[in-house]
Amino acid sequence: MKNFFEGIAWVFEEVFFLPFTILRELENTSWTLASSVNWIFLIIGFLAMIYWVLKLNLFHKNGEENKDPSAHSFL
Repeated sequence: MKNFFEGIAWVFEEVFFLPFTILRELENTSWTLASSVNWIFLIIGFLAMIYWVLKLNLFHKNGEENKDPSAHSFL
């Protein structure tokens, strides 16, 4: 049974965490490349925010926004 759990540990340490090991070693040479995953998530977040704001403006211009104070049940 001990070998089974050691096998699971080996798979996680040597296979699944390999990309993180590569990024950790890459940090010594290029901080920007090592932080590429963070930059990608940041760009996706900004694009989602821009899309959301554009959609909000579209609803506002079409007059589809319900501005009645009792529009929401929690008010």
